[in-house]
Amino acid sequence: MCPGNTCASTAWMPAPDDADRGVTSVVVFVRSDAEKLAELVSLVDSGVLTLEVTRRIPLTELPALHAEAVEGPISGKVIVVP
Repeated sequence: MCPGNTCASTAWMPAPDDADRGVTSVVVFVRSDAEKLAELVSLVDSGVLTLEVTRRIPLTELPALHAEAVEGPISGKVIVVP
């Protein structure tokens, strides 16, 4: 149990940049917060918060999606299905 909501679940793995391919790595910290997630789900379910899902693609098409993103912005959210 975490007193005063002080727990944080973080994942960190060093990832090297690859300038030759235009790849830059970033470090992302994630905080596990079930209460906040439930609040967001409630807002989506009630229609207060909307997400524009423009398409769903299989995981095998992820490289093509990355290539598309290099060409310009991708509108909406893309769900990648494993």
